[in-house]
Amino acid sequence: MRKNNLKKIAKNVIDLEILALRKLKNSINNDFNKVVNLIVNCQSKIVFCGVGKSFIIASKISSTLSSVGSPSFAISASQCTHGDLGSITKKDLLVLISNSGETDELKPVIQYAKRNKITLVGIVSKKNSILYKSSDFKLFIPEVKESGHGIVPTSSTTSQLALGDALAIASMNYKNFGKLDFKKFHPSGNLATKLKTVEDLMIKGNKIPFIDENSTMKNALKILSKKNLGVLIIRNKIKKTIGVITDGDLKRAIEKNNDIKDIKLKKIMTKNPISIDQNELAAKALSLMTSNKKITSLCVYKNKKKNQTVGLIHIHNILNANIN
Repeated sequence: MRKNNLKKIAKNVIDLEILALRKLKNSINNDFNKVVNLIVNCQSKIVFCGVGKSFIIASKISSTLSSVGSPSFAISASQCTHGDLGSITKKDLLVLISNSGETDELKPVIQYAKRNKITLVGIVSKKNSILYKSSDFKLFIPEVKESGHGIVPTSSTTSQLALGDALAIASMNYKNFGKLDFKKFHPSGNLATKLKTVEDLMIKGNKIPFIDENSTMKNALKILSKKNLGVLIIRNKIKKTIGVITDGDLKRAIEKNNDIKDIKLKKIMTKNPISIDQNELAAKALSLMTSNKKITSLCVYKNKKKNQTVGLIHIHNILNANIN
């Protein structure tokens, strides 16, 4: 077979799957809203079940839901009759996925759900099937043409996967599940690095280079040398942050004055320093620094109280965490 023919086959497969997704998009109705509500308000687990390729799709959807704060697991319908039915409880939400809705392995699972009054959601493509008729809530996937002589599960499984992704993201948004929430379930890997917050990397406690506004330059030089951060955070008598001073500021002050040891910091400090909330991503802190080329550190606050510094984040903290 010629290589050009192989490329043509690839494009045809993709075209069929695009067509399937368009049909799926047009089929989304109010039942989708109802199922999202069920997922969000489920007091136990969302259990996904299928056979063959549908089970693989079920596993992926379940994994995505768990990662966005909706506890879920997947089981194979083939294994359910050998004990796995015991893992499904009355408080669970059961989602069965099947293109035909008539697979023999699904029937005992459907019977078990009905017998134990477990809420059943069917993701299915045939309205005259046992699964469609038995489901308490129905997510209909339009019948589509498969690739590979029209028999290999391709377009149908693409639709199943897309519908599962839509359920997960809709549930995520419904619950206002944000980046910080997502980070809790992804503590490792590149994704965790991208989701590191300012609080994760900032200098805090006794390491923060605080100094009183009425301190002299002589004292400032001692603290700068001790903290070794190249910056001091100036506070007033009620511990409110009112400015910063850097080693560069000190050098410029020395150039202008022969004797600076008794000059008070509040006279040469930079007022209203750029600061950032501790819950912001560290990548945003880096962006602030690079857009203000003279800045290598930011004061950190929380709860919108910008004049109450709880930490300091230095550009080296960010770069050492491989954030760029």
